[in-house]
Amino acid sequence: MQAIILAAGMGRRLGEYTRDNTKCMLPVNGVRLIDRVLGQLSQLGLSRVVIVVGYKGQNLIDYIGHRYDDSLKIEYVDNPVYDKTNNIYSLSLAKEKLQEDDTLLIESDLIFDDSLFRMIMDNPYPNLALVDKYETWMDGTMVRIDEDNNIVNFIPKKAFKYKDVDSYYKTVNIYKFSREFSQNKYVPFLEAYSKALGNNEYYEQVLRVITLLDNAELKALPITNGAKWYEIDDVQDLDIAETLFADKDEFMYRYNMRFGGHWRFPKLLDFCYLVNPYFPTAHMKDELRANFDILLSEYPSGMYVNSLIAAKYFDIRQKYTVVGNGAAELIKSLMERVEGRIGVVYPTFQEYPNRKEQTEIVGFMPNNNDLAYTADDLIRFYADKQLSTLLLINPDNPSGNFIPIVDVLRLATWCKERGIFFVVDESFVDFSEDFRNNSLLHNEILQAYPNLAVMKSISKSYGVPGLRLGILASSDEALINWMKHDVSIWNINSFAEFYMQIFGKYQKDYDRACQKFIAERKRFMARLTDIPFLRVIPSQANYFLCQVTEKYTSEELTRRLLMDFNILIKDCDNKDGLENKNYVRIAVRDQKDNDTLVEALKTL
Repeated sequence: MQAIILAAGMGRRLGEYTRDNTKCMLPVNGVRLIDRVLGQLSQLGLSRVVIVVGYKGQNLIDYIGHRYDDSLKIEYVDNPVYDKTNNIYSLSLAKEKLQEDDTLLIESDLIFDDSLFRMIMDNPYPNLALVDKYETWMDGTMVRIDEDNNIVNFIPKKAFKYKDVDSYYKTVNIYKFSREFSQNKYVPFLEAYSKALGNNEYYEQVLRVITLLDNAELKALPITNGAKWYEIDDVQDLDIAETLFADKDEFMYRYNMRFGGHWRFPKLLDFCYLVNPYFPTAHMKDELRANFDILLSEYPSGMYVNSLIAAKYFDIRQKYTVVGNGAAELIKSLMERVEGRIGVVYPTFQEYPNRKEQTEIVGFMPNNNDLAYTADDLIRFYADKQLSTLLLINPDNPSGNFIPIVDVLRLATWCKERGIFFVVDESFVDFSEDFRNNSLLHNEILQAYPNLAVMKSISKSYGVPGLRLGILASSDEALINWMKHDVSIWNINSFAEFYMQIFGKYQKDYDRACQKFIAERKRFMARLTDIPFLRVIPSQANYFLCQVTEKYTSEELTRRLLMDFNILIKDCDNKDGLENKNYVRIAVRDQKDNDTLVEALKTL
């Protein structure tokens, strides 16, 4: 068995990274792609490795030098017209060598787990294309396969149809060809294809023609063990590859520094970010899809219209309402407006205190194992403190502690009597039991308490974080008008505006989704409490704060779940008040995902 590596391309999309070197010289987490693949190949007992070079080829040859002489016999083939041809020509230059032995054919811009080479070599079938089920990040040549893993056809880019993606597999660009297949099938068709259509084509096009034969002799080998691989074409690909293949010391840091965007990792099961698993409904998503074209091509409305729609959404007055590009935009604006000392319950959602100087914060920390507190606890603690503002997140994040509405209003009255501005973030209130009666978003309440401002993230309980929506409501019209001028006039997009516009039709569906969620939270908590090394704190939100009591630290548990099971939870060890106490936060997802996490925890 030999290997042929195609490494002649220029890699233009990588910009400055390939200005002086070909793509396989790109370092990923400090290791060049060529060193990684040659190191993997050196473990396979190959007869030789043939590298087809072109752009900056001498740089590559000089870099490799004789460093692999003890483990690999390396030969080179030069493509002098790399800038005028495509990889079909690079492979044709090596066609004589291709026919001399069984061959692993590899493209040089790949990074992948060691197991993939062993998987394709150990399979007894002689002619294989390594493939993976289509995911959103994949681009390039796709194939369809039948129940016997025969490749039915190759799907080039121009024939790609998004409606058919459920049946697509992406070629990993690692192939195994027998010498006989190369001699009798591939090379003859390669020569004919190049003669007919020229050299500015792709070698997969030849395989596409071969699969049309009655006896193509080429099968697909789907990746079924969850092994990782990535194709690096641009700087975004490089960033994702460095995250996927980070070592254990960097792994968690790289995921956490992204602050979302986990859709780029489709196999990741995300128990870190907090959304409703049961809303929006499929029908509501269909309505959004049906209006995609017009929403993409038209401007959204300005603040006047969007505050009107948001007011309709929550059945409150427009003059009490300001809309934000997520609650985060409104938090920033509000905290810049707030002056003086602010009371904050710890641990908390850090976005609020991070906007203030530490000297301005008067922190309260519950003195019990469940981090539970009541309105009376806050009144007693802050009775002799000089505050201008009191912040209450209800249910709290990350503890899930919940204060009933009657007590929140009593706290609002206490603040009003003392001239304290009272900020209540109720982003998770719709996950609480009796959620229909727990919100402060009512005209009568807002009017009765002009010292009250209610923050609400639409992302979380409504399950639309990608739309970036939030509101702040208050009868303090001076505050609302100031914030409307502080944020951009076009601070939300057309998709978010349209979502708010149609929500009323789906109110009953939303109520049912919340009820379904509450039932699943109860079931999930019962399952989590069976894990011997977790102490689960009761919650009225869509997450549980859990203390890791033995066996692991919170950091170790978080890392093991991500590295071994591709499951992401939140390590709370860096939250103020929870340092070195081994707490993690686990979101509540649907039953299938929740059971997957429980089984992983049982394995650990």
